[in-house]
Amino acid sequence: MSFLRFNEKVIPLDEWVQTFVDWLVYNHRDIFQAVKKPIELCLKGFEWLFTVPPPLVIILLLVAIAWRFAGKKVALFSLCTLLLVGFLGLWQETMITLAMVISSVFFCALMGIPLGIMSGRSNRFEMLLRPLLDAMQTIPSFVYLVPVVMLFSIGTVSGILATIIFALPPIVRLTSLGIRQVHPELIEAALAFGATSGQVLRKVQFPLALPSIMAGLNQTLMMALSMVVIAALIGAGGLGNPVVQGLNTLEIGLATIGGLAIVLLAMMLDRITQSFARK
Repeated sequence: MSFLRFNEKVIPLDEWVQTFVDWLVYNHRDIFQAVKKPIELCLKGFEWLFTVPPPLVIILLLVAIAWRFAGKKVALFSLCTLLLVGFLGLWQETMITLAMVISSVFFCALMGIPLGIMSGRSNRFEMLLRPLLDAMQTIPSFVYLVPVVMLFSIGTVSGILATIIFALPPIVRLTSLGIRQVHPELIEAALAFGATSGQVLRKVQFPLALPSIMAGLNQTLMMALSMVVIAALIGAGGLGNPVVQGLNTLEIGLATIGGLAIVLLAMMLDRITQSFARK
């Protein structure tokens, strides 16, 4: 019973994990590079969209979107936010952050909505998926930065991958919840009129679950923005850079304007996406 004294390590789990990750890096590097490619292309597309046109064009476009979907007050707030980050000298960093967040949310929606639909329609799949989602939400983000960097190297794409892992659970959970909250009598009525399972999903369950799905998309967006500073630690650009630089050099002013820009951008995107959910 000497092993119960816990004087030395009995289960070398850390060594097993290290060996496994090393094996993946050595034998399957090509697969991970292939996974990076679509994310990199998507990011470059959004970066081009937000950084190449003149700032005035981007400001007018975003304000018009806010006005169309969220009203005059949100449009005015968006205008003030974009002008302020520009006058603070953080326009380029803000646009890069916006491209990173939209890319992350796009891939989260691409994976999360189908997973949520499958989870909402199958109790067995939901039971298998729940522990994984719990782990993704509870493991500190710094823990999985190390394997992400080892598998995909440092850079903005690695930051987006870490953000996807961190921000994926809300849209999966709320999509599943929305599908499950559709009243059974509506599904029975559709089946009674001869609808197939796919038609029930497309014409009954998905439309009625859409407010919940949009709420999940909003939460995913907010969680993606919360990863901006952490992603900067592994080489991602954007508004996380001034915050990290200010932290490293104890420049409180630089860290403050970086943090302020992140908060204002988060508030602007939150108001716009909430309006999508209401509509």
